[in-house]
Amino acid sequence: MFFATDLDTVTHGIQLAVAPVFLLTAVAGMIGSVAGRLARIIDRARVLEERVEKAPASDPMAAAYAELGQLRQRGALVNTCIALLTFCAIMIGLTIMALFLGETTELQIFRIATILFLAGVICFLLALLCFLTETLIATRMLKFGHQARAGSAH
Repeated sequence: MFFATDLDTVTHGIQLAVAPVFLLTAVAGMIGSVAGRLARIIDRARVLEERVEKAPASDPMAAAYAELGQLRQRGALVNTCIALLTFCAIMIGLTIMALFLGETTELQIFRIATILFLAGVICFLLALLCFLTETLIATRMLKFGHQARAGSAH
């Protein structure tokens, strides 16, 4: 396998390979944001589970069970989102490697780089759809009417 030794080819290879790094930055930021949402979902579920365990047998706790079901659904969406973002990051990392190797060696792997990049973008878009769905469910769970009544009672 031939590796390029001239500075211009190596420099161009690095420039070509660095462009997808910006997408990696966006993915890292989203993973942080989504992981924070997952932590809040888990914390809320623990509070509800504790409340259900302490409730007397005569109290069916239907509202708590319904909310736990929605939290379970939200948790599944967030986990799927994190998995898709992780696959996206892997695909983009492999794209960077393929672009650099394609530019600095005799390997003809630009077609593979294209497929890897498109797969990464598809994973990113699917993760965004999961994120949107989870936030819509979270917003739908809010009970603004209960807060307004509690505020007017004081």
